[in-house]
Order: sequence, then structure tokens, then C-alpha cells
Amino acid sequence: QVQPVESGGGLVQAGGSLRLSCAASARTFSRYAMGWFRQAPGKEREFVAAISDSGGSTYYADSVKGRFTISRDNAKNTMYLQMNSLKPEDTAVYYCAARRTFNPSYSAGAYDSWGQGTQVTVSS
Repeated sequence: QVQPVESGGGLVQAGGSLRLSCAASARTFSRYAMGWFRQAPGKEREFVAAISDSGGSTYYADSVKGRFTISRDNAKNTMYLQMNSLKPEDTAVYYCAARRTFNPSYSAGAYDSWGQGTQVTVSS
């Protein structure tokens, strides 16, 4: 079972960039589809981006398309989320999630394991 651990959050000004990392403690990391979700105060958790087990397929929420890039390095058991042109509305706790299948999902309920989250705050 993968146990994801996020890192890389912080405070950044609008227009800036951050890169989140998700390290997974499993030799079978390459068999897991992975996703990023976020939750802002008072709001439901929402899909941000996802990537297939091989990294060959990626998916994005419309709100981040063209600004965020998801990627993974299976040799390092790590997934990344490069966030550029950040906006105050991107402020949220960002969660990494793992799903033991080749194909990711837009639905949070489809994922088996979750990290503790990392805070991203974008100031205006």
C-alpha cells in the first residue's frame, strides 16, 4: 500500500510559482495512478490534476489547465505538481492521492490512499 507524503507548499505572491512533491513509500509505486486534489476553507475537496501509472496520460481541472503541470518519476517514487501563474483562488490545502490501477480518476472517492496535505497560500 502506497503512503503518500506531500511537501513543497508555502506562501507565494500572485503570479509566482511553486512545485509540490509527493513521495510514496512503496516499491510498487509505478502500478499506481496518482492525483492531486485541493480543499479551500469552507469548500469541498476538488480535483486538480491526475496522472496514469506510467505517466503517459495526464488530466487537469479547467481552472488550472495551462498553468499547472503534473509529472512523476517512478524511479524516485515521486510525483510532482508544478504550479505557475498562481492566483489567490489557488489558496488551499493540496493533497496527494494514490489509486492502485493504471488509470487515474477525477473522483476523490476512487483513490485508496491520501497524504496529510500541504498548505499553499497565494497573496494578492
